[in-house]
Amino acid sequence: MARDSGTATPAVPRARTQGGSSLITEQGRTTIADGVVAKIAGLAAREVSGVYSMGGGTARALGAVRGMVGAEKSVSQGVSVEVGERQTAVDLDLTVEYGAAIPDLAGAVRRNVISAIERMTGLEVTEVNVSVNDVHLPESPKNEEESTTERGPRVQ
Repeated sequence: MARDSGTATPAVPRARTQGGSSLITEQGRTTIADGVVAKIAGLAAREVSGVYSMGGGTARALGAVRGMVGAEKSVSQGVSVEVGERQTAVDLDLTVEYGAAIPDLAGAVRRNVISAIERMTGLEVTEVNVSVNDVHLPESPKNEEESTTERGPRVQ
């Protein structure tokens, strides 16, 4: 019998086991809704530095309107999933920060999403497709000049 090296047992059990899927057992079946996997994927993708936002132009516009009326922002915006009994596939739509190396960013997002989904759900992630729809640009100097002229010159 292996002895624990003094580390505490984690409060939240890990769903993924080495011996195959823990979702279908002799004692019963565990099903995970598409929305659950989409939320996990959306949160995991947003954790990666360089991801500005999720979703295409229309989805981001609807999210902005939702925010104006006080509704909660959807964490699964820009995420599409297919969930089977043992596997899942994920499609992500991203806007990246200007200056980010897109291939490196996509790889980091892919790794983080796969890790989070497999750890939390026990599902095998067969693919994570990343679509970069836009680049978020820093404030342009032109906008700064316009705001300066509106309030008057800074120096006389």
